[in-house]
Amino acid sequence: MSSQDWQPNANTGMLRLRGAINRAVRDFFHQREVLEVETPLLAQHPVSDPYIECLSCLHQGQPYYLQSSPEYAMKRMLAAGCGDIYSLAKVFRAGESGRRHNVEFTMLEWYRKGFDDRQLMAELENLIQELVPIFSGYDGRVLGESTTEACSTLPVRYKSYGDLFNEHLAINPHEASLADLQDCIDQHLDMGDYRCEDISTALDVLISQYIEPLLPGLVFIYDYPACQAALARVMPDEQGQLVAKRFEVFIDGMELANGYWELQDAKEQRARFLADNQQRRNSALPEVSIDERLLAAMESGLPDCAGVALGMDRLLLQLSEAEHISEVLSFAWPRA
Repeated sequence: MSSQDWQPNANTGMLRLRGAINRAVRDFFHQREVLEVETPLLAQHPVSDPYIECLSCLHQGQPYYLQSSPEYAMKRMLAAGCGDIYSLAKVFRAGESGRRHNVEFTMLEWYRKGFDDRQLMAELENLIQELVPIFSGYDGRVLGESTTEACSTLPVRYKSYGDLFNEHLAINPHEASLADLQDCIDQHLDMGDYRCEDISTALDVLISQYIEPLLPGLVFIYDYPACQAALARVMPDEQGQLVAKRFEVFIDGMELANGYWELQDAKEQRARFLADNQQRRNSALPEVSIDERLLAAMESGLPDCAGVALGMDRLLLQLSEAEHISEVLSFAWPRA
């Protein structure tokens, strides 16, 4: 241990910047009459997503999980009649810590009744653009002493998932076979003998390894393949193609946010949970328990709504032009 290990990772200027951003976020939602809520950090059920590993602990012989998102609890609040809500809180995901990822991180998540995915994308863009000028006062040391020219907004693009695959790979991701996608991987990526087990994995490889690094500025990607619906509803797009009504948001190729026009059907949600567990078995991963309270809440009536989760640390990383996520954290994982 070095003599400096006791100090925060972020300098004083960054800590002040974080405080200013948090205040601006809360002001944004206060002006729109969106209620801030708190949810359990430790709960009885993890998410079912096979690509997310939750940290666990035992209490009186019962396993509990540090939550990777407040989503399940917030949907129970929505079903109980809370109306528009948001949470600005810590969440946890296991995995290697690196330039883009810390095991503990801050997530802003909110839900808007009566919104679809397009309306929520517009609100998220408004939030990000309102936060951008705050960064012009940050020079790496203290807030308010920057000599850099102020940046008022970010250039933004909206692209459908299908359009991106057509532009960059000349392939329709909604209709391509696994063999077609594997051929694209072999042609455009140096991955040796790697072979994808299913279409969803192949699509993830192509968009994350090939397309996303080619996306400068602020980019919204929407209308994902139906096989990647997760907790979003599936419905036809303007051309009649079934798509998942979800979106992801990137700044200079780094994923910042993931949003859904939320699925309301409890039976369909149960089927998706079971499918996730089947995928876990196929990948030799442990199955997870199903959150019956969430399903009961959906059965009682989840309102028509859209929700999005925004990684605040990554937003700070990208807009402050820091080199490593530890620079925007008070105490990164190795010093926690």
